[in-house]
Amino acid sequence: MKTNRNLLVLAAGLLARVAVVWFSTSIQGSEQIYEVRPQITIPEYKTDTTRVIDAYERLMDRYMDLTERNLSRISTDIQGIVNKLDSLTPD
Repeated sequence: MKTNRNLLVLAAGLLARVAVVWFSTSIQGSEQIYEVRPQITIPEYKTDTTRVIDAYERLMDRYMDLTERNLSRISTDIQGIVNKLDSLTPD
């Protein structure tokens, strides 16, 4: 009887260990492979000449905008002068 109980305890312990091993592998799951693609952008290399040309283009754009605004004001002033001159001349 004592031998049967020892075998039963041994079988229960073995069964418990098998269950622990079985559940520990199923918790981890299968091995998965992830692919990581970092998006690193490196600014393009600019020479000094390219920087000077870019700065000159920005300067010319600002100058053209300023000139356009001034010509618009002059046009408005000329229209006002023309209207005054038209009002002075008799029909």
